Amino acid sequence: MRRRVVITGIGAVTALGTGVHRLWEGVRRGAPATRRITRFDPSEFRSQVAAEVDDFDPLDFMDSRRARRLDRFAQFGIATASLAMQDAGLCGRRLDPTRCGVAIGSALGGLAYAEEQHSLYLREGIGAIGSALAVAVYGGASGANIAIDHDFRGPHLSNSSSCASGSIAVGDALRAVRSGEADVMLAGGVEAPLAPLTFGAFSRIKAMSARNDDPASACRPFDSCRDGFVMGEGAAVLVLEERDAAITRGARIYAEVLGYGQSNDAYHMTAPRPGGEEAARAICGAMADARVCSDDVDYVNAHATGTPLGDEAECAAIRLALGDRGATVPVSSTKALYGHPLGASGAIEAAITAAAILHGHIPGTANLTSQDPGCCVNAVGHDGRRGSVGRALTTSFGFGGVNAALVLGEDR
Repeated sequence: MRRRVVITGIGAVTALGTGVHRLWEGVRRGAPATRRITRFDPSEFRSQVAAEVDDFDPLDFMDSRRARRLDRFAQFGIATASLAMQDAGLCGRRLDPTRCGVAIGSALGGLAYAEEQHSLYLREGIGAIGSALAVAVYGGASGANIAIDHDFRGPHLSNSSSCASGSIAVGDALRAVRSGEADVMLAGGVEAPLAPLTFGAFSRIKAMSARNDDPASACRPFDSCRDGFVMGEGAAVLVLEERDAAITRGARIYAEVLGYGQSNDAYHMTAPRPGGEEAARAICGAMADARVCSDDVDYVNAHATGTPLGDEAECAAIRLALGDRGATVPVSSTKALYGHPLGASGAIEAAITAAAILHGHIPGTANLTSQDPGCCVNAVGHDGRRGSVGRALTTSFGFGGVNAALVLGEDR
């Protein structure tokens, strides 16, 4: 028998606030945190809207010396891992460090910090750049700092699979605990991409919304007026642990991680495969791994970012994977609230889906006023609704055609 894996702790930093409670309150409130960028002057860009994190203070999680040596990307990772451990009740508990590991995904890693340091180098020379730059810019830096912080010496799994990175990290952690390679995994996604060149690169390819006159409504998943995603920053880390051990120590269980599936479109770097068949294959793989059928699925938390091609292709994939159930199962996207934090999105949405299961509430889709007929799913409106969620899907799709899906369920 394969070991069962549950989520017992969640740490989050998003534009909705810091901590899982702020995240869930923001989802229930349904007020988008998107606005005109304040981090830098965006006036030269086609897109000038983002979801910035305002309430994060690294000194809440580390001393000033360490904070100075770490970039925002690593700081987010350390903070969310610490919050997740606290939420799980594992702080101060004796753990075997060789049985605990880390799995973190990020699309861009420390690229924004490297951009800042490059500008400093051009102005003042090599002596002016930070001494920790060499170990700050690579994608695994956040996970490595988390492992050091908690003395976790088990599996260390880092991936950079674009916007599917966070979901893939949770899937990797599921497999590590299920197989017996680890007993506890800190898994999630971290992204801090709000820097001029990094942001401008996405604006240049017209992937982001140009609704600059109304930032709060710029991200419009499934809506007939959608025109691109809104970039965000943030992170989420989940504590995954073996179920029997969690029950023995009296842990609060958000949800069970039941299944994981992945595939690749092998079609185009930025456009999804139009028919959605490979994305559907990832969803079907997750359901098969979870040993559930389409009729068991009570809710889908969709990747849907508000891009014209992406949302329509995802809806086709949901319909293809779930068959008749695909027309009736409630589907929502929560990205209109906190933007699209790229590789962190899948982890943030896994956290939201777990909270939805625990609290019996299906999140709404903010800014959905006129659903596009091409997005042929049962999209949940702005306010969401009460409802038991026994089994839920959460999907993630990234540049290069990377597709990932997770199945979460209530603990039974």
